[in-house]
Amino acid sequence: MSLPPPLTRLIASAARRLAALASAPPLQRIRRHWLLATMAAAAIVVLAAAAWAESCGFDRCPSAAELRAFRPDEGGQLLDRRGVLLGHLRAVRRIDVPLARVPWHVRAAFIAIEDRRFYRHHGVDWHGAGRALWRNVSHFDVREGSSTLTMQAARSAFLGDYEGERSIRRKLIELALTRRLERALTKAQILELYLNAIYLGDATYGVEAASRHYFGKSAALLTLAEGATLAALPRAPSSYEPRRHPDRAVERRNLVLRLMADQRLISRAAADEAAAEQLQTSDEGWRPADGASYAVDLVRAFVDSALGDAVDRQGDIVVRTTFDARAQRAAEQAVRDRAAAIGRAAGGQENGSAAAVEGAMVALDPRTGELRAIVGGTSRARGGFNRAIASRRQPGSAFKPFVYAAALEAGLTTATMVDDTPVEVAEAGQLWNPGNFGDDYGGPMTLRHAVMRSANAATVRVSQRIGIRRVTEVARRLGVTSPLRDVPSVALGSLEVTPIELVTAYAPFANGGRRVRATFVRSVTTSSGRLLWRAQLSRPVQVLDRRDAYLVTSLLRSAVDEGTGRVLRELGITDPVAGKTGTTNNGADVWFVGYTPTVVAGVWFGYDVPRPLGGGGASGGRLAAPAWASFYRRGWRDGSDWVTPAGMVSRVIDDETGMLAGEWCPVTRHEWFKAGSEPGERCTAHGEPFDEIARDMGRLVGRVFRRLLRQGE
Repeated sequence: MSLPPPLTRLIASAARRLAALASAPPLQRIRRHWLLATMAAAAIVVLAAAAWAESCGFDRCPSAAELRAFRPDEGGQLLDRRGVLLGHLRAVRRIDVPLARVPWHVRAAFIAIEDRRFYRHHGVDWHGAGRALWRNVSHFDVREGSSTLTMQAARSAFLGDYEGERSIRRKLIELALTRRLERALTKAQILELYLNAIYLGDATYGVEAASRHYFGKSAALLTLAEGATLAALPRAPSSYEPRRHPDRAVERRNLVLRLMADQRLISRAAADEAAAEQLQTSDEGWRPADGASYAVDLVRAFVDSALGDAVDRQGDIVVRTTFDARAQRAAEQAVRDRAAAIGRAAGGQENGSAAAVEGAMVALDPRTGELRAIVGGTSRARGGFNRAIASRRQPGSAFKPFVYAAALEAGLTTATMVDDTPVEVAEAGQLWNPGNFGDDYGGPMTLRHAVMRSANAATVRVSQRIGIRRVTEVARRLGVTSPLRDVPSVALGSLEVTPIELVTAYAPFANGGRRVRATFVRSVTTSSGRLLWRAQLSRPVQVLDRRDAYLVTSLLRSAVDEGTGRVLRELGITDPVAGKTGTTNNGADVWFVGYTPTVVAGVWFGYDVPRPLGGGGASGGRLAAPAWASFYRRGWRDGSDWVTPAGMVSRVIDDETGMLAGEWCPVTRHEWFKAGSEPGERCTAHGEPFDEIARDMGRLVGRVFRRLLRQGE
């Protein structure tokens, strides 16, 4: 432990006096034994005080490496997956900049007024301290301070816990930190720390933030007069604040300019010219963009929960998240714009009640479960209600993919014929008659057409055929965590789920049948890189046969290409996309969940207090899918496609019967089947074209002949 030179000299002097006492005559030793004890006690006190100060009050002082890596707190950085700033843990009005971005005349202004001997002392300016002491004593007042820039940097950067305290204890710690800074950093590094850490009034820290706040521009663009105005602030920021006290600010600024000229940092002419410049401040103050979003709120809540009060002791921590800044912005805009459009349409029919229309969106990577974007509403108040994770609503037809996944697992194929005619099922002691949208029924059709049309009656029949318990078991296995009752109406989405839950449960369809867990924070470190928390990687669990997942995706691609989700194609989305619309019976909830190999995104719209969205045409395809298209165009776009897994065979089938296509079948389709499940019979419903024509001609001739006979009678 090294001690300050004055303290070293004091201890050396005491040691010499003790040696002199030891060699004195016996009487003198007896007479002065009490002095020996007193001086020994004093030495112990001095050494203890020095040790206490040198250890920063017995709280570990920062090491040289930590001092070199230190950056003043900007409120904690929240970074997206590529390192782009998402926001801050706290709103701190500070922007750290390298010294090279601060003009020379701005640096010189601070040195001139605050510490003209900055480059000649080693942290403590004993010459300046003596001068200040003499002046203050001679005037019986505090006229001059003796704090150097290094001392102010130590105080501003490291002694926040002692803010407002004026005590010997704090001063000793300040001196210890000052000496450490001088040993660990160059003068340029100390000056950079000072210019970023110093408080400059109106809750603003550092020259960059203050420059933006008072003058509306970066510190790199400050004039000589503006730089001197900022340098005038550290002594009494509230007294010289240029907006509130322009006269005082100008007077203090001109003092700075005179001192710069006196110290030959600038010419007298330059000082006079700058002093004549009119003080002009920006009309509005600067506030840092804190990245206000539901994603930032979610991360803040997680950090508070995972690290608690330890966060405050770590300074400017860095949180690396899984979010994608571009995707997050696109999701927010898509939800906001689409909710407003739905609201305007509903308002025209519901006497202006549209303002309450809300929305939510969740996007995640199906390969890992990492969240890419989350939106919990159309507007955000910090700590407000996040509908994406907390609002439970009926998914309607968006639940049907779980029915068809269970059907494929049970042995049905995409070409299996199902009946889409009115159906009646017993539930809770009553008859339940689920109808199709618009009472439009298609009769016998393949499983693929049932998905494309989102046919309710056909879906209910499929669920009854395989057993509703199998449906709920598959849904739970894929990730639906909400309570599921084994009742027929579950097949049409009568349960309630959160958007994040539904999107996570769709991930196995996109990734080859593996369940994932939604995550959004990768790591938390200090600004120097010391790890505070790291996510524990969890491997996805195989919960669905890869072939069944591929077939569900194939069905849902048809829903986008030819079915209820084709609005995506109409809006210009040409990449491979699978997805499903969802609409509740009364039109109170509309959904669209769509996915590619790299992203699953689900969007919901409705009122917080459920009621119809207005009109008879509310549907997930018309109202929700456009928001998904907007998000994808602005925030994602990957163009990748799914790879057919092993164990699949392709066949050409008749699109009307689901059988192997015959030579004269008018509409055919290439279908994939799990090996061994492909149809074995060839379609005979369509004869040769000549046979068809002959039969039609025979029927026509017969009708004409019968009519002639009746006329003859």
